[in-house]
Amino acid sequence: MNRADLAVLNCNQLLTCQGPIPKRKTALQDVGLLENGCIAAFKGEIVFVGDEEAFHRDVQMSDDGICIDGQGLTGLPGFVDPHTHLPFAGSREHEFNLRVKGYTYQQLAQQGLGIQTTVNATRQASDEELLSLCLSRLDSMLIHGTTTAEAKSGYGLNKKDELKQLRVIKKANAAHPIDIVSTFMGAHEVPKEYKDRKAEYMDLLTQEILPEVKNQNLAEFFDVFCEEEVYSIEETRELIHEAKKAGFKIKIHADEFTPLGGAQLAAEEGAISAEHLIAITEEGIEKMAQSPTAAILLPGVSFFLMEHKTAPARRMVEQGVIVALATDFNPGSSMTESMLFILQLAVFTLKMGIEEAINAATANASYALEKQEQVGSLEIGKKMDLVLWDVPTYPYLVYHLGVNPVKHVIKNGRIVVEDGRILTT
Repeated sequence: MNRADLAVLNCNQLLTCQGPIPKRKTALQDVGLLENGCIAAFKGEIVFVGDEEAFHRDVQMSDDGICIDGQGLTGLPGFVDPHTHLPFAGSREHEFNLRVKGYTYQQLAQQGLGIQTTVNATRQASDEELLSLCLSRLDSMLIHGTTTAEAKSGYGLNKKDELKQLRVIKKANAAHPIDIVSTFMGAHEVPKEYKDRKAEYMDLLTQEILPEVKNQNLAEFFDVFCEEEVYSIEETRELIHEAKKAGFKIKIHADEFTPLGGAQLAAEEGAISAEHLIAITEEGIEKMAQSPTAAILLPGVSFFLMEHKTAPARRMVEQGVIVALATDFNPGSSMTESMLFILQLAVFTLKMGIEEAINAATANASYALEKQEQVGSLEIGKKMDLVLWDVPTYPYLVYHLGVNPVKHVIKNGRIVVEDGRILTT
């Protein structure tokens, strides 16, 4: 008999997304569907998943335990968002309006706009201001069903402000229900003060900032923007070798606008993930399919930038690449905290199946952060991270657009969103 202090009974549908993680090819189509499913947890850990008969036979609720009626609701693992740029200040709606009028992302960058605009605002923000912004955004993520998220620095581009961003991420993680995985991305761009001295900035990153990030235990991952006019293949390789020596796991912004070969580099160097991949080549797909490196696709970027070209998700799935989804939440190219919206875009614009998109936003997304043993599926021994959606069946999540049907969110076995509202503690 399993003891439980929280249970959800009789969900219309309960999607466990269980099974070996990562999921490739046809395994992405299996969402572990239970009709009239029940799930229970004790002290934040799942102790039971099954039907009502087995629940009453195998589970003993504690005297003060909470039972939630799941009738009419659909349950999914909490979304895992493995690519965000959470700690930034300022906004870029003026720049967005210029893009609506025909300017490209690259043209705006050449005018000193783009990332540099956000760098200026982020440098000017205090720790307290930046933390307040992050907590507000995390609330928005939570109320849209995200329970674990990655957060990158990269809008400081100097020692002082990169460390500030990472300190804020650490404080936000301690203060908010969402579990945050921190990534140091001082190689997001070359700051304007080093435009003609890139080698000096790379030395600053590797010789001064990287060691300090490690000493203060401020990040788990290192990320670099491998792109024309940012960091070349050779420069990216140099940076990630230094990051690996310092003890960081590797992520790479790869093949977003031009097919430089970032996907191949990620696979060769054993990166945890390659991210964006709109311009990935057939060779890049083949290399990633043969590797344990996850492809984090960001359909919000093509949509937000109003570009017709998208990552070749169907080809990647069919070839056996580990496909995950993320928001890329940032002020310049994907201003959304909603993983549900990203899941919908994956179906409508990347031609992924609904089941494939759900697994890519949960199980495979957890793998892309090396958190698959804790979150990403509803299985005994994992965290009780569950979202109950006010929809009769899971396809309804993609069928009904423009609304947020989150009913309840449970994080670590605790109700944190109830009837669509965040509970304060």
